[in-house]
This record gives sequence, structure tokens and C-alpha cells, in this order.
Amino acid sequence: MEGEAVSREKEEISTERLTGSETILIVEDDDALRKLACEILEAQGYTILDAQNGIVALKVSNEYGDQIHLMITDVVMPKMGGRELEEHLCPLRPDMKVIYMSGHTDNTILRHGVLSPEIEFLQKPISSASLKRKVREVLDQ
Repeated sequence: MEGEAVSREKEEISTERLTGSETILIVEDDDALRKLACEILEAQGYTILDAQNGIVALKVSNEYGDQIHLMITDVVMPKMGGRELEEHLCPLRPDMKVIYMSGHTDNTILRHGVLSPEIEFLQKPISSASLKRKVREVLDQ
């Protein structure tokens, strides 16, 4: 019991330091998950843009005049998936980093061309702590 309290305390301390001021575009078709991710990262100090699919994300990106440092995108979405969205946006925003997330099986993700060592990936369900850590880790690379 005592060991569990110590490890939770360490986790809380380490995630408190995972703040930033960068701009993040969150693209997720699940409204509840998108809103939760926005709230978590906004509370860490990030500027958040959000879109419910790839088509809307392209519009949001085109209308946003400043730098977008990171895009967190679902792999499988209606209208335009995350990989296709990256192919459209990265030439326009070459400095933007990308984290993919999905709750689908490895086979589905593989079909969408996402599983490879150089691609940043979060498996759903995502905890608040893992989201904060992954975002800071990728932005700091």
C-alpha cells in the first residue's frame, strides 16, 4: 500500500512539470475524447486547436496563421484519416510534429501505414499522465 502511494506521488510530480506554451492541433472524431484531451493539455498551458476529422483539420490549419507545433490525430476517422491528413499538412507545415492515436487493433493500424519505429503512437484508452508525457517528449525531440 505504501509503495503504491509513493509511485502515484512520483507520477503526479513528474506530470506537473510537463507544461508548455506550444500550439497543438487535436484531431479526433470522438467528441468526448477530443474535449477531454483539449482540457487536459490546455490546463498544461498549451494553445489548443481542435477538429473532429481531417477535412475540418485542414480548414483549421489554413485559417490559423501561427505555427502549429504538434498534431495529435486519430488514425481512423470518417472523411479523412490521420495518415492522409498528415500527407496534406506536413508539406505546408514541415516543422509540425505528429502523434497518432488509436484504439484499433494492430492489423487495422498497419493497414493505415502507421506502425513503424519512427512514428509516435498512443494506444487508446489514453491516460491523462501518458498524454502529458508523450506530448512533452515529442515536442522536446
